[in-house]
Amino acid sequence: MFLRYGLKNILAAKKRTGVTLLLSICTTALLVFSTGFLQGSHMQMLKNGVEIYPGYLQISHRGYRQEPGLDHLIFGVDGVMGQLTDPEILIAARRFETFVLYNGEQKSVGGMFTGIEPEKEESISRLAQSLKEGVYLKKTDTNTVYMGYELARRLAVQVGDEVTFVGTGADYSFAADRLVVGGLFRTGLFDFDSQSAFVTLAYFNEIMAAENMATHIIVQPAHVEVAQSLSDRINIVLDDEYRSESWQETMAPLVKAMKVDSIFNYITLGIIFIVIFFVIMIYTFLTVYSRTREIGVLRAIGSTPNQVLALLLSESVILAGVSVVVGGIIGGALTYYFWQNPIMIGGYEEQFKLYGLAASAMPTLFSPYLILRDMGIMFLLCVGSTLYPIIKVNSLKPLEAIHHV
Repeated sequence: MFLRYGLKNILAAKKRTGVTLLLSICTTALLVFSTGFLQGSHMQMLKNGVEIYPGYLQISHRGYRQEPGLDHLIFGVDGVMGQLTDPEILIAARRFETFVLYNGEQKSVGGMFTGIEPEKEESISRLAQSLKEGVYLKKTDTNTVYMGYELARRLAVQVGDEVTFVGTGADYSFAADRLVVGGLFRTGLFDFDSQSAFVTLAYFNEIMAAENMATHIIVQPAHVEVAQSLSDRINIVLDDEYRSESWQETMAPLVKAMKVDSIFNYITLGIIFIVIFFVIMIYTFLTVYSRTREIGVLRAIGSTPNQVLALLLSESVILAGVSVVVGGIIGGALTYYFWQNPIMIGGYEEQFKLYGLAASAMPTLFSPYLILRDMGIMFLLCVGSTLYPIIKVNSLKPLEAIHHV
């Protein structure tokens, strides 16, 4: 009964109803979209940090992270690769990282010298996508080097130039050769770009006497959200001297940064909730007070305070329900669109790269759970913001309400 009368009152006051609906729909749509954008930027930070090079899951010697060096290699890497039979493993690629001295015509610079499997790296990291000049590595390349743009700048070399390197082989022998710069990459991570260079693993194994050895095996899960559980299962089958670690362990500083970012996201959402609550409450307060004489008449003809409260709340519930559904659909549609078509912030590519963002595309995150959560919160805010004005006006005596101006 109260819902029926409430609906009649809503339809009778078209202007008031229209403004209330418009306010609530806009705030709901804004909240849903802002949540999707915040979560999407968070997701982009994760993808940039993990996918540029480190990978979602690494296998290495247990002592390598504390003491990187030739004493803590994966020996017999073919046997370890044979143990990686979990169906969640999409790709497993070998890497051998060491440090050498590069010599250009004008300068000498120390840097990382890494043997990789080029085809697999295209699916595991963004090295190939970060190509700036020249060409990416091919499996058949020998002494071709794929070098960081900043490292090439420090060495004063370009694509097609020659550099030499001097280092120590896996068997502690002397290793040196002449390399031809085939391509330059730029990920936007300055430290990485200024000290990294890559060659094919076949060439690396030959020149560095590293056959059947590796510093890391990088595993790409079929579903990145199961990286930690996959890492735990791999540890069960690995020999005790080797250890599998997910990105949460290998990139602990990034994890902490993400937690801090999440805290600020929640603070931002909290501020949005508070602003929305008071905006709706102020407007409702003015709307309800404009109906004080109407409420006084209802009280004078015999309606109890509880009946008046139920009538006004039914109006609030109807308006909140309609506005939240419509606003949720609009906000969800916008979130889905920009999830499929990321927001492109043109002209700021270089600035984004300085902060570790490999691209200026910022996608939203389309999550039905988050959308329904925000719609539920907005419904409670819309209904809750009307309680004080309704109770305040309903507390007036009938005659006092009737003569209210």
